[in-house]
Amino acid sequence: MTAEDFTARTAAFLQWFKALPGATFSDAIEIVDLRSRDAGRGIVALRDIPADTTLFTIPRDAIINSDTSSLREKLPGLFESQGDEDEQQALDSWSALILIMMYEFFLGHQSKWKPYIDVLPLTFDTPMFWSEEELSYLQASATVNKIGKADAEEMFRTRLIPAIRGNPSVFVSSGDCSDEDLIGLAHRMGSTVMAYAFDLENEEAENDDESDGWVEDREGKSMMGMVAMADILNADAEFNAHVNHGDEELTVTSIRDIKAGEEILNYYGPHPNSELLRRYGYITEKHSRYDVVEIPWDAVQHSLMSELGVPQDIMAETMDKMDQDDLEDIFVLERDSGEPNPDGTFAGPAVVDGMPPDLKEQLKATIKLLQKVDGNLISDKRKRDDILRSTMVETLRLIASRYSTTIAEDEILLAQDSLTCRQRMAVRVRLGEKKLLQEAFDHFSEMVVQEAADTASATTKKAKRSE
Repeated sequence: MTAEDFTARTAAFLQWFKALPGATFSDAIEIVDLRSRDAGRGIVALRDIPADTTLFTIPRDAIINSDTSSLREKLPGLFESQGDEDEQQALDSWSALILIMMYEFFLGHQSKWKPYIDVLPLTFDTPMFWSEEELSYLQASATVNKIGKADAEEMFRTRLIPAIRGNPSVFVSSGDCSDEDLIGLAHRMGSTVMAYAFDLENEEAENDDESDGWVEDREGKSMMGMVAMADILNADAEFNAHVNHGDEELTVTSIRDIKAGEEILNYYGPHPNSELLRRYGYITEKHSRYDVVEIPWDAVQHSLMSELGVPQDIMAETMDKMDQDDLEDIFVLERDSGEPNPDGTFAGPAVVDGMPPDLKEQLKATIKLLQKVDGNLISDKRKRDDILRSTMVETLRLIASRYSTTIAEDEILLAQDSLTCRQRMAVRVRLGEKKLLQEAFDHFSEMVVQEAADTASATTKKAKRSE
């Protein structure tokens, strides 16, 4: 898209938005082109803005959802269960909003949201659209197994395409599209919903003091909606604006002083860069504090067997004695990051301060059972906590070995100009995970060394007393 076309679409969208009954847009901010840093559109301050300033207001009836779109009136059967069979069930909120977005797209100029739809992205950098070669840059990151492309396309083919093909007079101009064209459009709208849609709190919903009422819904249990202008805001782990919801409108306000030229930033939550990439197709340096690494239980078992010299048959016998419903397959290693300050800034550094509690509990239970199965496996001289730490060290070493490059090699690669945008993001995701693994490895290794020193000191003192 040319700069002129991009600017023209932005201007048409802003004019449309300002004309909405109940909408406001402060003259202290403007929409800008941030494509030079792969950030699409964004909103920046034209002058210094004090905290608690209203930046813009969005009327609720301007949100695209199943209550405001005419699709529900035309095809009510899609939004209400018609029987017990899978194909007779109502569309969940995720599928429904994708279909609504496709419907509004096919309406073209007849859609009252046409200027808004025109500024939504045409392409995405989420891994859903990556080639196998691009995905290989993620190496051992668990992100590779969370893309869900096949499941998404199955839903498109079994629920959305039949609805469109069965109602050509409703989905006007859709007849010119092949099934593959429709799959492509569904992917585009699905990614749009993934990146921008909010879970809409309604009057029947129970009040939740822990929720601001505007969080993404990925479970299909709530009404979802596309919120014009709110999704023009980019987001980061440190932010300066907040979306407040009222009965009739949403109000975006500054939560601290914003200097002229600064970007207005929203907050999507404490997501690791891997999740930002999967959902939204971007990453940020500040979100690296929330990076995570998945620890498979089989890696922990392997390390424990190696640490204690446990035969495979003994480990299998031990695991059979445990309640299978209580066993976890995956554990999440993360830093203790704390909550952001009320003004959107970090409260303090993020640090590794221990083993994931659920992993510690399962590992301790396993060691206890191993002792019952074979009392000779564990020396009385070894404390259980020492075994936990040593096993954790070996587990982290094993997981790190599954990445095909080192931290140093990734840093050298990032210093070069040979990477594409997607490759660079993948390298930064895997590098963030490796740095977390290294921090955790150092943390537990230091504890193991200290424990050994304490044990040696205690042994020496005991020997002197016995002389």
